[in-house]
Amino acid sequence: QVQLVESGGGLVQPGGSLRLSCAASGTIFSTYALAWFRQAPGKEREFVATISWSGSSAYNSDSVKGRFTISRDNARNTVYLQMTSLKPEDTALYYCAAKDGGSEYYTASGAGLYDYWGQGTQVTVSS
Repeated sequence: QVQLVESGGGLVQPGGSLRLSCAASGTIFSTYALAWFRQAPGKEREFVATISWSGSSAYNSDSVKGRFTISRDNARNTVYLQMTSLKPEDTALYYCAAKDGGSEYYTASGAGLYDYWGQGTQVTVSS
């Protein structure tokens, strides 16, 4: 069983930055592809970014491209989402997700492909 715990959310002004963290336990973290999703009130869960278990492959959704960066530290069992140039429309509950297996380049943007989810951390962008 995999446990994922997100942290780092909060209230930030437009144009500001935050770094989210997701710590994993209960598994060999380095074999898992990871992703960040978000869900705003009244909206469906939305893909944000994904990274392969090796870290050699990663990509973002078009809505955050150039502003958000996903990274991971397998030695610390942690995945990060560095968010810059934040906008009010980035306000949402941010979740990390994990999926076992795949090649060292495997990434996925479909929420249904992920086996494990954290509880989420709230990000609010407002002046």
